[in-house]
Amino acid sequence: MGVAGSFPGFAGKPPGPVLDREEADRALARLGAEHEAIETSLLALQDHAGRRLLEGAELTGVTRERWATTERAITLLWGYFDAYAGALAEAREIRARRRHPNREDLVALTELLCGEAVTVANPGASVPPPEAGPARLSERFSLQELVARMNELYARSLDMVVASDAVWSALPARIDLLAAELHRTRSLAHSVGVRPGEHPSGDDLAEITEELTTLRVQVVSDPLAFWLPGPGSAAPGGGRPDTSRYDRAARALEDVRREIEAVLAVRQDAEARLVRLRDVLSRADRTLTEARAARGEVLAKIAASEVPAVSGPPTALQERLAAASDHRRHARWHRLSPLLEALEQEAEDELLRARESLTSVTAPLAVRAELRGRLDAYKAKAARHGLAEDLVLIERYDAARRMLWSAPCDLRAAEQAVLRYQHAVAEALTPRPSEEPEDRRGTGGLGETR
Repeated sequence: MGVAGSFPGFAGKPPGPVLDREEADRALARLGAEHEAIETSLLALQDHAGRRLLEGAELTGVTRERWATTERAITLLWGYFDAYAGALAEAREIRARRRHPNREDLVALTELLCGEAVTVANPGASVPPPEAGPARLSERFSLQELVARMNELYARSLDMVVASDAVWSALPARIDLLAAELHRTRSLAHSVGVRPGEHPSGDDLAEITEELTTLRVQVVSDPLAFWLPGPGSAAPGGGRPDTSRYDRAARALEDVRREIEAVLAVRQDAEARLVRLRDVLSRADRTLTEARAARGEVLAKIAASEVPAVSGPPTALQERLAAASDHRRHARWHRLSPLLEALEQEAEDELLRARESLTSVTAPLAVRAELRGRLDAYKAKAARHGLAEDLVLIERYDAARRMLWSAPCDLRAAEQAVLRYQHAVAEALTPRPSEEPEDRRGTGGLGETR
């Protein structure tokens, strides 16, 4: 019924001057072409796949209401078309009486082609016309008015049929494909212990299954509930299917699928990850053991020093590691997956804490070692400048050395003794004003103070 879902318009003249023969013949030719176009459109609507589906479906909701109205509209359309065809046949019969119609024939043709000469039984309020008015047993139309009424009914009917067919063409097939993917994912989930009530992803799969089942039933029985009309579009079927619920279910299934893949990955490399975890915790334990031994050494060798306490081995992590091994033995992959991820991070944190504890405990020994190194470096510097026999330097060196190599060592006193020796070396190497510049050329080396 035309590109925009309407019949071709009829441009007949309003009642008034009587048509001459040429005008009547042109009008009849237009009416004949219009009759063929209308019939073709009505037959196409009758054979439309969407209309046939609507006839055989058990409809609900808004689709059932609109289809009941549309069915009455289509019935009325055929009634209008029959009246239109009858008026055309009558006009053709009048025109066929004479090769040159007389005035009586032309008046009759003018009334049929331009006046309100078509009487149609009023169907009541089943398909009300756009303009509301009192119900009458019949209505009279001009051919132009009849075409306009058919255009309006046809557009409404085609819009409903096309929209329903578009939803049925788009959604059920996609839902079925997603349901097949859901079935595969659910089977895979069961194989790794992901089941409803035992794992969140199992609960998600159950919800997605229920949603897809409900969605398909609703789409099939009430397609218009899933239709979004296009803004400002007057063409029949202007709009698109509403896929928001389907899209949400697809995204949820994709999230679950990624979770199942993570669980599968755990099943494949669980043993290797458990071995790495045991190694990290073993290194942390050995480091803490070393820190505890070092603390005893520091307390015995270093006096007046605050040494931090060293914690015991991470028994809680060992217990959780044992639980992870138990999950692996019994193929509880869905429980092993999150536990392994948490344990790996916590084991690395524990190893770092153990190393920091060892560094903190051995800090006094590191300070003592640094003082010893500094003392020997300044002794070597004094020897290079011929001061090895200097009695003051020998006395201060021996005092500092006794403090650093005695146990327990007072680090504060030892540091002061090293500084005194350092200053004495610096003073001995400082040239006097009466000395030549050459005597000042050998004062390089280590800095004078620390």
